[in-house]
Amino acid sequence: MRENKPVCTRSCKALGSRSAAKTMTTPRKPTYQHLHTALWVSDLARAEHFYGTVLGIPKVERLPFDFPGAWYQVGSSQIHLIVAEEPMDPRQRSGTGSSKWGRNPHVALGVDDLEAVKARLRQEGYEVQPSASGRAAVFVRDPDGNVIELSSISAT
Repeated sequence: MRENKPVCTRSCKALGSRSAAKTMTTPRKPTYQHLHTALWVSDLARAEHFYGTVLGIPKVERLPFDFPGAWYQVGSSQIHLIVAEEPMDPRQRSGTGSSKWGRNPHVALGVDDLEAVKARLRQEGYEVQPSASGRAAVFVRDPDGNVIELSSISAT
């Protein structure tokens, strides 16, 4: 979806005429929502006790992934706990451990025009990794290496 905005050239301004204005198409800015934050944990039972019992955050159903974890509902967002593949080390905490970016600590954002955002990321030189789950989602690293998941809002 694009907005058409009139653009007046120097000559039409000099003439005081809006009718001479050209129409220029500008891209619409995508709308985002925070979906979840994923955190690595070393002991799922201990983490479930902390988030579910100590903090009292409601546990919700999790998709059937091939790795252990748990999901908790916080308002309209979620916390996704992911059991670390190996003992926790600084590389995993920094988001550089797993080659599957979705298994690294990350922030997930829903976006209403995923294709436009993917195109812009590629245009700017960012590597975009599709979700291994087959969902309409991709992963990208920000300039500091933090993993960001971008998921189609209609697919959530």
